[in-house]
Amino acid sequence: MPRSFRRFCLMIVVILATFLTPLGAGCLSQQHRPGSKQEDSIRKFLRKFVRDSAGTQYSHEGVKEEYFSAFVDLNDDGTQEAIVYLISDWWCGSGGCTTLILAPEGSSYRVVTKTTITHLPIRVLSTKSNGWHDLAVWVQGGGIVHAYEAKLSFNGKTYPSNPSMPPARRLTKHVPGEVVVYPQGERRPLN
Repeated sequence: MPRSFRRFCLMIVVILATFLTPLGAGCLSQQHRPGSKQEDSIRKFLRKFVRDSAGTQYSHEGVKEEYFSAFVDLNDDGTQEAIVYLISDWWCGSGGCTTLILAPEGSSYRVVTKTTITHLPIRVLSTKSNGWHDLAVWVQGGGIVHAYEAKLSFNGKTYPSNPSMPPARRLTKHVPGEVVVYPQGERRPLN
């Protein structure tokens, strides 16, 4: 059997397992769709974040900017963090788009992590590092010939900023988890 075919088959198995395996114990099997108050708060934060990040280098007028979001208690403290996948020419390239992990702070949020070159789906894994659930994202394009799922572990302060480089790790076997942001999800307009 050719090596490329074996890799293709492995990728199909991982994708199927991703969508068909429910998350084991933990409080992740919760509603991930934001309520209207959460949605208003996250949109307000993202508009400011995008404007401040781009500064004068980029005009957002006429640019379609969208995002996917999911709310999950990543550190099991009873408060939901936000996982946001930004989509626009500014936030995406040949290697993928930017994912933000945001923690609530008062009536707004703070950035825990900004991870570039990610692809959907995004999974919250049943495993933990430093008290926070590990995440998994797809890595492909931008010079990556064979797509794979990468595990992002929390180091006590943040998750890795690039899933194609250490400390992120390529998953070589299935790790139980739950898809929380998926390509068929609802894209929300930012502007």
